[in-house]
Amino acid sequence: MDEPLKAFLITLQPPGQTDAEALTHLDELKGLVKTLGMQTVEAIVVKHRESHPRLLVGSGKAAEITDRVTDLQADVVVFDDDLSPSQQRNWESDTGLTVIDRQEIILEIFSERAFTREAVLQVALARMQYSLPRLVRSYANLSRQRGGARGNRGGGEMQLEVDRRVILDKIDKLKDELETVRKHRGRTRQKRDKGNVPSASIVGYTNAGKSTLLNVLTDAGVLQEDKLFATLDPTTRRAALGGGVEILLTDTVGFIQKLPHHLVDAFRSTLEEAVHADFLIHVVDCAHPDWDSHRKTTLEVLGSLGAVDKPQLLVFNKIDALTDEVLRRGLEIQYPDAVFVSLHRGTGLEGLKERLSATVRKLHVPRLLRLPLDRGDLVGYLYKNAQVLAERYTDTAIEIEAMIPAQALAAVAAFEVEPKQ
Repeated sequence: MDEPLKAFLITLQPPGQTDAEALTHLDELKGLVKTLGMQTVEAIVVKHRESHPRLLVGSGKAAEITDRVTDLQADVVVFDDDLSPSQQRNWESDTGLTVIDRQEIILEIFSERAFTREAVLQVALARMQYSLPRLVRSYANLSRQRGGARGNRGGGEMQLEVDRRVILDKIDKLKDELETVRKHRGRTRQKRDKGNVPSASIVGYTNAGKSTLLNVLTDAGVLQEDKLFATLDPTTRRAALGGGVEILLTDTVGFIQKLPHHLVDAFRSTLEEAVHADFLIHVVDCAHPDWDSHRKTTLEVLGSLGAVDKPQLLVFNKIDALTDEVLRRGLEIQYPDAVFVSLHRGTGLEGLKERLSATVRKLHVPRLLRLPLDRGDLVGYLYKNAQVLAERYTDTAIEIEAMIPAQALAAVAAFEVEPKQ
């Protein structure tokens, strides 16, 4: 078995950022590196007052880092902050090692975790967009090696332009393929909508417990691990909430701070599930010391998708790991409409189902209909086009309680007894 790569991690602390915040970013980078199978040999925080064009940090600090990396015999240097293509080349030239940033780490993780056709296409597109400005990294020495007369292009420059055109062509092709997949997803969504079952998307920071929630409510069997980005592909399953109420739940890719914009763009079609859902279930790991920042990051990403104003049910998960009772009581006071659960232990699940059911009923008001006994055709129509909650027969009528979408209401509106709140 190959030894894991030894990684030296660096996060920059700009003015105004607290030590605790910087360490939180560093811990998250450690988690990303671990997810990718690397071993952290050292992780440091560098005070960062201004950006330097050559190496991002000052030459003195860069020399210290290079010496330390050499002493530790590290294999790779990982920056928590974005490196420009030229900065990346300069660091690799100075250290003689592979130097990557947070974007590349996340892209590698996504590449390993992509299984469906859509996810593979999305990751490939993001990687191409990330790699395009870094092509010169591969050919920096080729022109000098092969030379060329004054005014003529060297071999490296010609090869660079050829590869750039190839990548641009691949990007266009990937975008076309993703558009085809997006249209297919839209048709699939329309079919689900015609089933007249309310829908909710499970959103939240990576590793908050979204896949666990889907599994607990639906027995979906989705992979759940204590790792960042354990699952990428959205999974939709039907869940019974009791009282005849059903809901379609979709697990979405987890969010993260400093999410590469290439991935936000590439995964937009996947994240659109959140846009089209009737409401959102926002899962927060309340035992994480930076839970509020995670909550805000999720809201920021939802805002970029145009979904932040959708009805949300806030679910604080992992309360079993929240040992500070004062903090827990404070959360309950601060967020009185939230639900507090431990999905791992099953604590609070019945209360969660009740809140989900109440949310569905609030968005889709049940209606009580009294149909003539000879109108079995309308009973069949309701079962096909609405969500029937109850069916009762009396001596004079068939009473149906159902959640009926607007497009199906006209056919039975004349038999409505009263809107049932």
